[in-house]
Amino acid sequence: MPHLNGLLRLCGAGLMAVALLGAPLALAADATLMGRTVTLRVLTYDDPDAPLFEGRSYATQVGDGTEFGLKTEGVQNDIDVVPIRVDIGPSRIEFSYETAVPGELATAKFNGYVLDFGGDCNLFWSARVDRDYSDFPVTEKRVFFEKGTLYVDVSGLTYDRQSRFAIDLELSGCGAS
Repeated sequence: MPHLNGLLRLCGAGLMAVALLGAPLALAADATLMGRTVTLRVLTYDDPDAPLFEGRSYATQVGDGTEFGLKTEGVQNDIDVVPIRVDIGPSRIEFSYETAVPGELATAKFNGYVLDFGGDCNLFWSARVDRDYSDFPVTEKRVFFEKGTLYVDVSGLTYDRQSRFAIDLELSGCGAS
């Protein structure tokens, strides 16, 4: 019987370890951007401490439909917002230049979109451009994140009204309510 008791304790410890290791996976499986508050702004800089352009901040709660329809805001240092639609899903963000006059985006060390989902934790595990959906030349090298903020650099890229791209996100689930 002492061996059986030790075996039961060992099995119990093993099940507890599996449950604890599986908890982050279960949390990630339920992770979603839906219902979260997000703030979007356009930012352009060669030096992060001296931005060339700082767009207005727009906040909304992620839900069904298009979250943002940015329009021009007024020129700063020969740079203005190029109209774009941004639709955020549970783990995907789609960008479309369908309302913009064709052109080229300003060239800088960073010129792009800053989407802040808040929190002081690492919300994103990975970000991947959906090549099947996208016809815009943004790549994974231009998408990065820090804690709850996603950065999309579109510096120097050419667009037209058919230009669109999507970023699929793997979420950690941190900060979920």
